[in-house]
This record gives sequence, structure tokens and C-alpha cells, in this order.
Amino acid sequence: MKTNSGSKKRFTLTGTGKIKRKHAFKSHILTKKTKKQKRNLTHMGMVDKNNKGNFYDGKIRVVDPAGKEFLKFESKDYLKHIGEHVEEWTYSKFPYLKAVGWKGQVAGAGSGVYRVGPLGRLNASDGMATPLAQAEYQEMYKTLGGKPVHSTLAFHWARVIELLYATERAMELIKDPEITSTNVRNKPGEPSEGVGVVEAARGTLIHHYTLDKDALVKDVNLIVATTNNYPAICMSIRDAAKGLIHGGKVDQGILNKVEMAFRAYDPCFGCATHAAIGQMPLTIGVFNSQKQLVSSVSR
Repeated sequence: MKTNSGSKKRFTLTGTGKIKRKHAFKSHILTKKTKKQKRNLTHMGMVDKNNKGNFYDGKIRVVDPAGKEFLKFESKDYLKHIGEHVEEWTYSKFPYLKAVGWKGQVAGAGSGVYRVGPLGRLNASDGMATPLAQAEYQEMYKTLGGKPVHSTLAFHWARVIELLYATERAMELIKDPEITSTNVRNKPGEPSEGVGVVEAARGTLIHHYTLDKDALVKDVNLIVATTNNYPAICMSIRDAAKGLIHGGKVDQGILNKVEMAFRAYDPCFGCATHAAIGQMPLTIGVFNSQKQLVSSVSR
């Protein structure tokens, strides 16, 4: 009789004869990762005064790879804490924590790279501010072995918890009499400078504008959610490629697995990149240690 290999991989017997279940998300592409890489990255998200997750009103909290609070600052002070590194091979910038510095695309406590978005917010918070979401928050961390969770694929689970939180908050707002108030406008003041930070679906969204005396935009700086995650996304793709591509051979199955490494960060990747033509246009180049193109595959 043939055994079920799927079950064999997921369940083992302990020394006392009990059945032990292996947890999901704990071993995704670990073959090429060092112990330092497995400790992974810092996480960032907005929290309220009780360090509960919040989408639009609170302070920015940063926790280190061990889950301990590293920074907490007002939105207006983001430039004191976030720098933007530039590389010659991409137009996108690489945000990093100034308190650590740009150390390259490396993981661990000595890295200035951080992650935002659903998993970043949950890791940076001490819980959710609504009861059903809080129960699922606790269940996720219990299932995945405690805080913080570093697995990229856990972004999906965290996103579902946030959807539940958003639904609960929507119900609260619907019942708030202020929602039908006629006081809906703020009187404008003198043209000046302003910073706005909210938690978008993809992560922390920073808008910074400076106006001149005629209220014309003089200076703009944006660090959108996926830009905040850009260094981490590059690292995830790199690690996936190292673990999956051997001998310079790349096929459709490998491409699909590499895509998993970045699709989890951003729900907009799925629709924004292939809505028009039915599939995502993608070219992957495989380079050797001398930066020479060995092979490429595209669609």
C-alpha cells in the first residue's frame, strides 16, 4: 500500500507516541539562508497610544528582528529616521533606518532594511483594537510559533486579519453620529509644509509637500508603501532565485515560485501587472558571478 507523502511531511510521532503537526510558513526557501538571515528583518507600522495597530492616526513604531521596540516617532519626523539609498541599476530608491545606516541588502539586527504592510503592522503592534481581529491575531502568532513572524508568505494571513479589523472598525464608524456631521471642512491656513502618513493596504504611505506663498507646490517627497518594501522585496526575490535556480535553468514552474516571493508583499501586483494582457509581463535574467548574462526567460 502506498503511503500519503503529504501527510508524512506534515505529521510525525514524538518519543511518547503523540502526533506532532508541523507548522506552515516556517521553512519557506531556507536552504540557502544563514542563521542571521533566518532572524530576518525589522518591521514598521502605525500604532495607537496603546500600541494597537491603527491605519491613520498614531505614531510610527519600529521593532527589531527579535520583536523589541527600536523606534517610535511622529509622522512629521520621518526624515529624521528614514533615509533613501540609490543604486545604479534601478530607478527605485531603497529606504532604510538612519539609526542603523544602509548596510546593503542584508538581514539581521545589523540591517537598516525594514518591512511594512500587513505583516509589518502586526509585528510592530501589540495587538488589534477590535475583538474578532485580536482573537485571530493571537491565533496566527500561536500557530506560527510566536512573535515576530518573518515568513514572507505570512503576509497573506496578516492581510486577512486586517480585513477583519477594517470590517469591525467600519461597523463602529457607521454607528458614530459624527459620520453624518455637517462639519466637513477645515478652514485653510497660510501655505506652508505638511506631512501625511497613513497605512495603505500595501503598507506605510508617506506624503510630504512644501508650498510657496502662492500655494504652488515647491517640493514633494513621497515614500509609498511598495518603495518602503523595495529592499526587502529584492532580497526575497534574490533568496528565492538562489534556492530555486540551479545550473542556469529556468522554467515556468520556477518562475511561478519566484513570483511567490514578491506577490505576497503587494496585492496590487496581481492585477496591476497583467490586467490588460491576461498575464504578467516578466523577464528574468540569470547572471554569473562576473555579472555576465547566462540565460533569460520572459513572457
